[in-house]
Amino acid sequence: MLNPAWLRSFASLIESGGFTRAAEQLGLTQAAVSQHIRHLEDELGPLLIRRPRKIELTPAGTALLDYCKETEEAACRLRLRLTDARTDHGDIGFITPGSVGLALYPLLLSLQQSHPGLVIRHRFAPDAEILQAVLEKRYELGLVTRQPDDPRLLATPFAEETLELVAPAGTRVECWQDLESLGFIDHPDGQAMATRLLARRFPGNPGVRTLACHGFSNQIALILEPVARGLGFTVIPRHARQAYARAERLQVVECGVPIVDTLWMIHRSEWPLSARASHVIQQLRQMPPFSSNSTTAAATR
Repeated sequence: MLNPAWLRSFASLIESGGFTRAAEQLGLTQAAVSQHIRHLEDELGPLLIRRPRKIELTPAGTALLDYCKETEEAACRLRLRLTDARTDHGDIGFITPGSVGLALYPLLLSLQQSHPGLVIRHRFAPDAEILQAVLEKRYELGLVTRQPDDPRLLATPFAEETLELVAPAGTRVECWQDLESLGFIDHPDGQAMATRLLARRFPGNPGVRTLACHGFSNQIALILEPVARGLGFTVIPRHARQAYARAERLQVVECGVPIVDTLWMIHRSEWPLSARASHVIQQLRQMPPFSSNSTTAAATR
């Protein structure tokens, strides 16, 4: 391996065009720079053609200069990657379900405002896509609704997500017939969520599939819009309802003992989180609505 000090002297010599200027740039004596070049030529052969007031590179010298540039570029890339040790700089990739994502994204933006060196990448996705994205290292952090059993993933409880029956404000919801009159606003997880919650609120009900469907949206931020307009009811995670701007147009129907799912923070288990990712998780845990959530509650399924 070539001595890095010799390489610095060689690169500085070519950049400055002379031994004296190179020595001044490096804080060395001219003799030291000359000695470094001599060591390189002993190993690699002639590198320079020395002419009055001009230095010309031999083919070997050109190859060595290219090597110096490649080495410096590699060092720069390494330094960028080593910014993982900093909590206030670098890229953070976070992939989550849409419901909790509505609550998380404004908090992530606030953290980015506080730390302009951070770059936040946030994506909404279902559990299967989240698992795959973290396994493939496309995102460092993920949130999933079920604890994974893949040994390549480390999962820790992060927050709780409560299912809610949400109806237009002022409407009566006391019996199954009231739901039949309202109609159901569906979404990709709507029937599964409604089946779980309505079985608790209306035991023995004929099932959500017997209700008239009055609308469907796969955009988490838009699911409550038809409900707010009086077009039907839905069952949705609390974080999505809390993120809806026109809360006065909605009512949450009491369903007895709540159904609460645990959200699991996941990342690759083979290596530690970057310092910035650990810092972001710590900050999020201190922010409402996540600061008051128990991180040890078991999911009720």
